[in-house]
Amino acid sequence: MSESGHSQPGMYGQGRRRRRRRGEREAGPPGQNLSGPSRDREYQPRERRVLIFSKAKSSQIAPISGAPVLEKPIMLMKARDDAGKPGTPLESTAQSAGPGPSKMEREGQRPTQPVYQIQNRGMGASASGSAVDPMVGQSKLLHPEKMKHSIKLVDDQMNWCDSAMEYLRDQTDMLVVGALGLQGTGKSTIMSLLSANTPEEDQRSYVFRAQTQEIKERGGNQSSGIDFFITQERIIFLDTQPMLSPSLLDHVINNDRKLPPEYNLPHTYVEMQSLQIAAFLFTVCHVVIVVQDWFTDVNFYRFLQTAEMLKPSTPSASHDSTSSSGGDDGAEYYPHIVFLQNKAGREDFCPRNLKNMHMVVDKLMAHSHLRYKGTLSMLECNIFPGLEQEYLDTEVNMFFLPVQENDGDDNLNKAGSGTYPLFSLLPGYRGHPTFSTMISKLRSQMLAMPRCQLSHTILTEKNWFHYAARIWDGVKKSSALSEYSRLLS
Repeated sequence: MSESGHSQPGMYGQGRRRRRRRGEREAGPPGQNLSGPSRDREYQPRERRVLIFSKAKSSQIAPISGAPVLEKPIMLMKARDDAGKPGTPLESTAQSAGPGPSKMEREGQRPTQPVYQIQNRGMGASASGSAVDPMVGQSKLLHPEKMKHSIKLVDDQMNWCDSAMEYLRDQTDMLVVGALGLQGTGKSTIMSLLSANTPEEDQRSYVFRAQTQEIKERGGNQSSGIDFFITQERIIFLDTQPMLSPSLLDHVINNDRKLPPEYNLPHTYVEMQSLQIAAFLFTVCHVVIVVQDWFTDVNFYRFLQTAEMLKPSTPSASHDSTSSSGGDDGAEYYPHIVFLQNKAGREDFCPRNLKNMHMVVDKLMAHSHLRYKGTLSMLECNIFPGLEQEYLDTEVNMFFLPVQENDGDDNLNKAGSGTYPLFSLLPGYRGHPTFSTMISKLRSQMLAMPRCQLSHTILTEKNWFHYAARIWDGVKKSSALSEYSRLLS
């Protein structure tokens, strides 16, 4: 109904909506009543409007009567985090329509380096939607801390140390390598070269400290207890004090060291220490390297078999695994053992002598459960070119390391003087590759050794540490070792 009381059909019907949608009729001057009788008069075209959009309230349209004509509309975006804050009015997003700087420009440039937020997958469902602190996330992406020198796993008093725990991680892909040997055979030097050092470096920078010239002259030992080192490839190396060491015996006697009550004689105490360390390595290592500097000491093989006999039994998950004869192979764990001949001469690399050495070691270890053959081969290293694999009937895990070049340079001078200038320029005949070549081949062979399961469950590095601590405590309190020491006394 209009002011005159007459009805105006079709004014608000479908036709009007169609005309407004098509833009056939423009809005009149301000204050003009579109429903009045003067609706058919000609109107001035309306002014151009500037649309201001906001992410919080996009339906607001602000007409500006006196604003200049712009080619493009101005869009103001509001940050998502500010829109959700309580007490923030939505209308504050459309305050300024002029060409002034926007809010993002006033706050400054964005950081050029992105910060990655890592979800904490190990937490419960309550933390699944929340992001972890960026600093915590970046720390998880960092490489493991690199060790620069070895630390003590067992000190000289045969006490367990916990300092190695901070270098271990919750991952299962690891290899544990231990070393045994008599005094002065070069265990620490070889373990340093296998882990982190090269033969060209100064021995004073080795991760496992080797014997100095002063210690060699007075017949002392450098290592005591068990030293620990882990590489960034997650290989754990355990260097031990010399087995059956005369310098340790001399130290116990001269210093009037108080012996434990279960040991009556000093030599019994030193031998029991060596057996404890050897039995411990046979339980917690994947690979045990037996270092010798000459071939061969039958008493040392007897020592290895005694340590194998006194080795603590491997914890088993099921107690009903009973078998008549082959139960040891199924329940007990035995590591791979490698016989390393250090400071080998030219004649040791002769194929005939190599075959004889393999035969002797195979006879001495025939009744052992240690895995002493079939996993490391010198013939696969191309050290003996042309020598077939069938040359050795039973190939023992044996490897040769020659004398280091700096120790034998005097014997490896030029081929000789004489009338042939070409021969004088050639190096002397070695009969084997260089020491650097052999140590690199040994390292590649060691990394390819099988990684058997140490216990009934798959151990992470931290779980291995707790498992090794429990085994060491059990070795020290072993009744078998106490009975054996009583027999020696």
